[in-house]
Amino acid sequence: MFYVLAYIFGIYENTIDMKNILLPTDFSNNARNAIEYAMGFFKNELCTFYILNVQKVSKYTTDDLMVAPADTSIHQSVISEAKKKLNKLVEDLKEKYSNESYTFHTIIDYDIFIDAIRQTVKNKDIDIIVMGTNGATGVAEIIFGSNTLNVIRRIDCPIIAIPHKYTFKNPKTILYAIDCSGHFDTENIKPLMGAIIKYTSSLRILKIREDETITVADFDEKKHMKEFFKGINHTFHSITNVPTALAVNSFVQIMDVDMTAMFSKRETFLDRFFKGSETSKISYATRVPLLIMHS
Repeated sequence: MFYVLAYIFGIYENTIDMKNILLPTDFSNNARNAIEYAMGFFKNELCTFYILNVQKVSKYTTDDLMVAPADTSIHQSVISEAKKKLNKLVEDLKEKYSNESYTFHTIIDYDIFIDAIRQTVKNKDIDIIVMGTNGATGVAEIIFGSNTLNVIRRIDCPIIAIPHKYTFKNPKTILYAIDCSGHFDTENIKPLMGAIIKYTSSLRILKIREDETITVADFDEKKHMKEFFKGINHTFHSITNVPTALAVNSFVQIMDVDMTAMFSKRETFLDRFFKGSETSKISYATRVPLLIMHS
């Protein structure tokens, strides 16, 4: 059954499956850490990485532009330093990961951040985005930075959000969290299945409930998941009447989880996860990467 699933999802080891991966960077340590995570996570795969830096007009003053040579356009003067940093980053990555089947492309966009992401996802046929949870101005206590939240909410593309200073390790245990208002979704579950099959991960399925009531729909959903994940080491769990972030945080620590996966449902589950009560806003002591898929 395991190999049947791998074949169905097009990720069997003998299948050539080129991935296009977007790596946004603001040249912060957190962004570089997310890039390093991506290099480890996609090891032994055929990948094209698009490293994107977005420049904003508001970052520059008249004085910044006036120091540029007379024959240099304003656009060139603004992006020249970013281009040097991107080229140096790619040189370092090519040298460090020379044994991998990785191709790198750099992109500098002079635009609103979320618009630049959306355009790149469309034009480059991006399969997944990997980015840090906070940028250069991020605060450790903030769970996710505004850019990451905007990408999760407004871009219809899977994303892996990497916590501050998290170092890559094989995701041997993955948590699939389902909110009380959510349901099992097989249509866009390929990123989760890809990770499970590649790393032979154990899957922990957590249903967060509002009460102890078990409906016929709940019973049918569990039966469906049992059949779908047949051949994969998986277990079922539930937590009742606990804020989403607290439930996930506690489960991650107790069960030694290496990655959490969930579906985004346009400011429902994620709003409760990121913007719930004060209790639910507790910072992760041992935060793990978060895989967001879209229903």
